[in-house]
Amino acid sequence: MVYGVSWKNFLGGLYGEVKRDNIFNGAAALGFYLTLAIFPGMIFVMAVIPYLPIANVDQAIMDLLRQVLPGAAANAFTSVVDEVTNERRSGLLSLGLAAALWASSSGMYAIMQQMNIAFDVGEGRSFLKARATALALTLLFGVLVLGAFSLVVLGGIIQSWIGNRFGLSDALLMFFAGFRWVIIVLALLLAFALVYYLAPNVKRPFVIITPGNLTATFLLIAASLGFRLYTSNFVDFGATYGSIGAVIVLMLWLYMAGFVILLGAEINVAVEHCKGADKQPVETRKR
Repeated sequence: MVYGVSWKNFLGGLYGEVKRDNIFNGAAALGFYLTLAIFPGMIFVMAVIPYLPIANVDQAIMDLLRQVLPGAAANAFTSVVDEVTNERRSGLLSLGLAAALWASSSGMYAIMQQMNIAFDVGEGRSFLKARATALALTLLFGVLVLGAFSLVVLGGIIQSWIGNRFGLSDALLMFFAGFRWVIIVLALLLAFALVYYLAPNVKRPFVIITPGNLTATFLLIAASLGFRLYTSNFVDFGATYGSIGAVIVLMLWLYMAGFVILLGAEINVAVEHCKGADKQPVETRKR
C-alpha cells in the first residue's frame, strides 16, 4: 500500500504519468543539453578548486568519475577538462568563468523545463527569473560537489593520520570505504531534493528523503556502475563508432542520468497524487 493506494494502482498511475509525459524523449533532450553543459560545468568547478584550503579535491572528483564512467568516456572527459583548465587557469576566474557558468546553467534550464512537464505545470516565471533560478541551481550544485568531495578528502586525511598513529584495522578500513559512499549518497539525495524543489514552477515543501529522491539516487549509482561494467566487458563502442566512441558512451550515460532524474520526479508526482496533494504554481504563492 502507498498512502492507502494498492501497489498495483500506484504502479499503474506511475506508468500512466511516464507514458503521458514521454520521459524517454525528455531524457534524450536532457542528454543532449547535459552533454553541452557538463564540460563548462566541470571547468567552472575545477577553476574554483585552487582557491579552496583543501588539497586534492580535484583528484577525488576525477577518481570518482573514473570509477563510475566507462574507461574510454572517463579518459576523454578528464583529458578535455584538464586541457582547458591547464591552459586557461589564469583567465578562468573572469569573463571565461562567467561564460562557463552561463553555458553550464543551460543544462539546468533544460531540466527545469522537463520538471514542469513532469509536475504538469506551465512555466509561469519570466525568462530572466527562470534563468536566474537555473544559475542559482548550478551554483548550488557546484558548492555541493566541492563540499561533498572536500569531506571525502578530509576523510582520507583522517584515515591516513589514524593509520600513521595507531595503525589501520580491517574494520576501520571498511568504515572509511563506506564513509566515502555515505557522503556521495547524501550529496545525491540533497541534489535531487534541490532539483525537485526549485526546478519546477510549483509550490512544494523541501524534503530531502522522498520515494522519488531515494529511487533516483540509487538508480543513478546502480545504472552508472552497471553501464560501466557492461561497456567494459561486453561491448566495444570504439569498434562501432571509432574515435567518437567515447563521446557516444558519455552521451548514453547522460541519457541514463536524465531518465533517472525524470523518473524520480514522476515517482514523487505519483506519490503526491496518492496523498491527494494539490500543486500550486510558484507565481501564486502567498507573500
